[in-house]
Parts: sequence; C-alpha cells; structure tokens
Amino acid sequence: MVELHARYYASNWGFGPYFEAKVANELGELLARLNPARDGFWIATGRDEVVGGIAVDGSGADSARLRFFIVDDAHRGAGLGERLMRTALDFCRDSGHQRVFLTTFAGLDAARKLYERHGFMLTEERPDRTWGVELTEQRFDLRITH
Repeated sequence: MVELHARYYASNWGFGPYFEAKVANELGELLARLNPARDGFWIATGRDEVVGGIAVDGSGADSARLRFFIVDDAHRGAGLGERLMRTALDFCRDSGHQRVFLTTFAGLDAARKLYERHGFMLTEERPDRTWGVELTEQRFDLRITH
C-alpha cells in the first residue's frame, strides 16, 4: 500500500519521501491499533502484489474516516475502486458509524466522481502545501443511513 501511494503521488503530483514516510507511519499506526469492531483494512491483489486498498479508521468520537484509498493505474476502470468503496461503506454501516469523511485534494477527478456517486458531499476546501506543492485540500462527508 505504501509503495502504491509513493509511486502514484510521486509520478503524478511530485510528492517526495516525506509523503511516503507519512503514509507508512500513519498506516502502521492504524494497523497497530486496529479494532475490528470499528476499523477495517482491505487490500486487492493481483499476481501476488497489492493493486489497491482502502481503510476505515473508526477511532473518531462521532465519525469514521476513509483512508489510504488507492487503485494501481493498471487496474483502474475495471470496477476495483467501486468494490473497495462499497466494502468500506458496508463495513461502516454494519459497525454503526453514523458519519464517514475523507480528505483528498482537487484534481483527483475520477476519485471525486466515485465519492459523489456514493453520496459524499464536498464540505470544505482550503489551500495546502503539506506535500511540497500547492494544492487545494478537500474534505468530503457522508451521513450513513442504516
């Protein structure tokens, strides 16, 4: 998962080693405290390699956060992202989460369309330089119906 993120965001957005280290640290932290009643982590594999994945961090007081969502370039357009998203949201419903949010940035248009198809609404935008390039960070929220 870390390699997928590092490779994609370095080649397409100019993110460097700081981003890769942050993904590795935050994913490791989530997996170290994973509580199957509230948190989830799913990967998709092909030919013995990870080609996609998504996580649910349910440690928030009143909402869960979707994180680390990615599909390898070679596997996009085949419905894998849709299946991962559906799996994560079904888990959120089954786990009793009332709200789900995710953070991303403007320009990831295919992902945004997927979020919006699943009912996520853009709730916040702000300029950000965390990754060394000027971006517009975005937050999307979804109220879960049971």
